[in-house]
Amino acid sequence: MSILTILTLVAVALVVLVLVVYLLGIAVYLWRADRHLAKLAGGLQAVRGHARPLPEHLSTVNGALRMLRDDLRGTDRHLEGVGRLLGRE
Repeated sequence: MSILTILTLVAVALVVLVLVVYLLGIAVYLWRADRHLAKLAGGLQAVRGHARPLPEHLSTVNGALRMLRDDLRGTDRHLEGVGRLLGRE
């Protein structure tokens, strides 16, 4: 074999070796990403399960806040009347 053939085969072997290393690195990172995505999906399912009862709790809270708002508006009207009686506005 001539020296050029040997050099060509060595260059091809180096290119293939570099490609194998990079492809293995990509495969490792994809495998890690798959694990992280699986954990993320599990966490999102847990959040969905915890957030499921929120609408009924929020409607209760909203009802209580409406009552508080109405009471505070009434108090504000009374205080306005007192302020008018005392000559303050």
